[in-house]
Amino acid sequence: MANRGPSYGLSREVQQKIDRQYDPELEQILVRWILAHGGGGCCTVPPDPWLPPGQVLCRLINSLHPRGQGPVAKIQASAMAFKQMEQISQFLQAAERYGIAATDIFQTVDLWEALMNLGSLAVAKGDGLFVGDPNWFPKKSQENRRVFSEDKLKEGQSVIGLQMGTNRGASQAGMTGYGM
Repeated sequence: MANRGPSYGLSREVQQKIDRQYDPELEQILVRWILAHGGGGCCTVPPDPWLPPGQVLCRLINSLHPRGQGPVAKIQASAMAFKQMEQISQFLQAAERYGIAATDIFQTVDLWEALMNLGSLAVAKGDGLFVGDPNWFPKKSQENRRVFSEDKLKEGQSVIGLQMGTNRGASQAGMTGYGM
């Protein structure tokens, strides 16, 4: 692949779109957050390509639970691809039980976005188990329920909002039926 020449047309556009999706600053934020959870046994060195990702993710999700109550009971340090995929699957199941929406559960290519969702949810829970800077993650929206009295609701029914338009000056003059 190293001997490929420059790409043109649609191939170039696709490659540029892929390149734009990678954000090195986002990667550094996520690495710092994972390292901040090192006290929970997550990891002590920055994640490297040869570090089994399933092991790191399982330790991360366990660190968001009280000690001894983590959802992944057995974290194996295996170099076998099947075992690593199994651990990633355990992480995904635990993340869904933690509160990540099923629509936010990711495939391998969506790993960074899922970690951002997990971090945002951990900050929003406010249970004291989050470690790191909460400003690293986007803030989850909060419910802002409003309660109106019956009188206020009835008052709103008698008002015609300007979104409805007006019928002032409207008539059917000049209108003809279809087909005439």
